[in-house]
Amino acid sequence: MKVTDLLTAATVNLDLKSTTKKDVLDELAATLNKAGKLNDLAAYRTAIDKREGESTTGIGDGVAIPHSKTPAVKEAAIAFGRSKEGVDFQSLDGQPAHLFFMIAAEDGANATHLEALSTLSTFLIRPDFREKLMQAETAEEIVGLFDEQEAVSKNVAAEETPANKDEGYQILAVTGCPTGIAHTYMAADALKQKAKEMGVSIKVQTNGSTGIKNKLQPDEIAKAKGIIVAASIKIDVEPFRGKPLVQAPVTDGIRKPEELINQVLEGKAQVYQGDGSETHDTEKAEGKKLDIYKNLMNGVTYMLPFVVGGGILIAISYMIASFMHIGLKPVTQVSGVHNIAGLLSFIGSANAMYLMIPILAGFIAMSIADRPGLAPGMVGGLMALTSNAGFLGGLIAGFLAGYVVQLIKWLFRKWPQSLEGLKPVLIYPLLGIFVTGTLMFLINQPISLFMTAMVHWLGGLGTGNLVLLGLILGGMMGIDLGGPFNKIAFTFGIAMISAGNFYPQAAIMAGGMVPPLGMALATTLFARKFNRAQRDAGKVAYVLGASFISEGAIPFGAADPIRVIVSTTIGSAIAGGLALLFHIGLRPPHGGIFVIPLVNGNPLLYALAIIIGSFVTALIYGIWKKPVSGKEPGDEKEMAA
Repeated sequence: MKVTDLLTAATVNLDLKSTTKKDVLDELAATLNKAGKLNDLAAYRTAIDKREGESTTGIGDGVAIPHSKTPAVKEAAIAFGRSKEGVDFQSLDGQPAHLFFMIAAEDGANATHLEALSTLSTFLIRPDFREKLMQAETAEEIVGLFDEQEAVSKNVAAEETPANKDEGYQILAVTGCPTGIAHTYMAADALKQKAKEMGVSIKVQTNGSTGIKNKLQPDEIAKAKGIIVAASIKIDVEPFRGKPLVQAPVTDGIRKPEELINQVLEGKAQVYQGDGSETHDTEKAEGKKLDIYKNLMNGVTYMLPFVVGGGILIAISYMIASFMHIGLKPVTQVSGVHNIAGLLSFIGSANAMYLMIPILAGFIAMSIADRPGLAPGMVGGLMALTSNAGFLGGLIAGFLAGYVVQLIKWLFRKWPQSLEGLKPVLIYPLLGIFVTGTLMFLINQPISLFMTAMVHWLGGLGTGNLVLLGLILGGMMGIDLGGPFNKIAFTFGIAMISAGNFYPQAAIMAGGMVPPLGMALATTLFARKFNRAQRDAGKVAYVLGASFISEGAIPFGAADPIRVIVSTTIGSAIAGGLALLFHIGLRPPHGGIFVIPLVNGNPLLYALAIIIGSFVTALIYGIWKKPVSGKEPGDEKEMAA
């Protein structure tokens, strides 16, 4: 499939009116939607924003390639836009972008589509081609330029081959990016072109959406002078043990290919000795080894399915027990299973919830120290669980195990090469578990006393103090729409669930549902103040808010941060305060409207707290918001209806 099967005159805009990054994305997405390429414009824009949140797609040299692979795409396509004046797109080189290519790939995009998209990426690093695109006068001329370039590329598409097959390639490389659509192939092409200019033979393996292409072979690795890994995803680097290895973000492969190649040729690359891990997280190449928030969220992400599944099963078991008029206590032994309610309680509490803290600790440690950190982290987490140190103990165990293993790696960094194989199977697990276990044995008791005191304090709060707690936790859920404050509050709620106090999580879920629901209500109640795209985003926000996904309000917050954050924080705080005023508790930590019937207390009052908070947010924002300037085609007709 050719690029021009995806880029047509109908998806070309040679005169973008936008002057901001957001408006460029809106304008290009509208072009795709008008051409019938999208199923859901609002969902596609949300997916584009999510990708931009990971890293800018402004690759430099005046080019930006926003892209996403999502079910919101009906048919794979490329929209091209050009701005003569240029737009600040937060590009890697800090310069304005003039040429924009918005890539829309279906969620199940086939290989031919994705290969065509990758071909587009490789064309755009050529200065002469970019200049032709800037000078083109018609949409048909733009399409024709790509047809010409594809014809030329057929003559140079073959992989570079070594001058002497017996000597092999001088340099090998691997490229990869989170979506595997654009940056993966641009980095590969940049490395190949620069190597050709330098007279260096190279082979590049691409880890893209269509899978691994041009896979590096063991005999090629053995003969190479060194390997470059330019990627922003996890790459298996164990096959490169004993070889000089350069590790860098995928953007360096695009922007600094000569520098990466010279590091290998000049002997500046360090020899990779291996650390027992099967993969290398190239985010660490960008200086994130001590990113506490990322490590914490890694543990929470893996723990959450156990908490959600177990919590809902336990809540259902109590509901069934109340209908059957039987008493039920948490069932932790098989012998306690006498009916369906007991079975659900046993599965939820003795199994799923029991694994929660060890899983949390294990995957925090794994995020810090890779695979060698998993076993020490899980053992430390289990010790915290059995010592009543609870969730806080699990957090400490995870970070402690991760950094203990990192220290052990450093101490054994000069281990003889002949004994390297002992590290992952003996040294790391033995010393990691022993040191972590010993330290946890010493600190579990004071942690347990602290957790017990906190639970007693929360349990003894009067109504006034309980409402204040709800106001604070609810406000934290609305202040940054899924950011660090939101996650800190959510993590605290889970900690309290594990300790048997279900009030905080009720305030947290109520507060977290309000931001998207409030924005959705605002687009309904004050429809004339929103354009069609914003009203469409509001429809999506109803679903996301009902499902307790605070991030559903991000499209509104990104466009109008001050008004949105103030509105959502106030509404979320009110919802959280009301939830605890009504003495609502919540066992399942997630689930939105689907778990409201399972609350401890009156479900109708809990729903009322969420509704009031959402209406407060909608009214504040709707009254405060300035009307949209200008209308999109069809707005007048829709309003009249």
